[in-house]
Amino acid sequence: MLYFFQQVLNGLHSGALYALLAFGYVLTNGILHRTNLAYGALFAFCGQTMILTVAFGYQVLWLTLLAAVVLGVVTAFLYAALIGHVLSRSVFEPLADRTPNAIVVTTLGILLVLSEASRIAADTHDWWLPPMLAQPVVFAQDAGFQATLTLIQLIDCAVVLAAIMLAAWAFARSGFGRRWRAVSDDPKAAAMCGVDVRAVFRHAVLFGGFCAALAGIMAALYYGNVSFGSGLVYGLKILFVTAVGGYLSPPRAALGAAAFGMTESLWAGYFPIEWRDGWMYLFLVAALVLIGPGRDQQKIA
Repeated sequence: MLYFFQQVLNGLHSGALYALLAFGYVLTNGILHRTNLAYGALFAFCGQTMILTVAFGYQVLWLTLLAAVVLGVVTAFLYAALIGHVLSRSVFEPLADRTPNAIVVTTLGILLVLSEASRIAADTHDWWLPPMLAQPVVFAQDAGFQATLTLIQLIDCAVVLAAIMLAAWAFARSGFGRRWRAVSDDPKAAAMCGVDVRAVFRHAVLFGGFCAALAGIMAALYYGNVSFGSGLVYGLKILFVTAVGGYLSPPRAALGAAAFGMTESLWAGYFPIEWRDGWMYLFLVAALVLIGPGRDQQKIA
């Protein structure tokens, strides 16, 4: 049971990252209604940018490690804001008005650009952060086995929980949340009622980018490295998870993504890890086939 408890604890951290990514993805996709393949690349790009900035600040600017990390976090959020601004105004808005299906192909190109930019900036090398806050916190122990989480894992989980709860509360109570739901349901009717559809869309892309940046930063701090190719893997998983749950509720998407992360952790603890991603994708495809039609009929009704 302690071993099972350890896998559950491990699933809390991976589930937290998936939940934050799913929340931000649905913010954009709930309005765009098209697959955004660049979202996972933005997550990896911000994480890699944070690592490279920390290395530059520590080795070149001679900053302390804490100051270099703060500089890296600020730089990652600035890049997320810049990329979100460019995507919303120069890519998504023009294509959504003319050829919406071209968004899928365009975001694939953006994914390649961001991945290659990260690879070139890192000179095709993996840069690693030193272990930080890796002290284990024991939750239970017996006969020489301890169920633990590190301090950085606990901090990551606490930050994600606070961020999602605050965002969910604001989403349910704020004017932006009401406008987002109106635009997601029917943008033309929302515009006729006086809602600035473009402003809502731009803010949704910006907030979604900040969610991706925060997830990339926390992944970099915990794992020590976010490779430039990991964006595709995370992006596809979030794409399937949110497709199963729908794009009408970011909190519900975050909850489903957290459950997926827990399931993935339990698989890694009891079954061959090399088959984990394959079986997880198969499970998501089967769930999409079984749940998708009923969900769509319910939405139409």
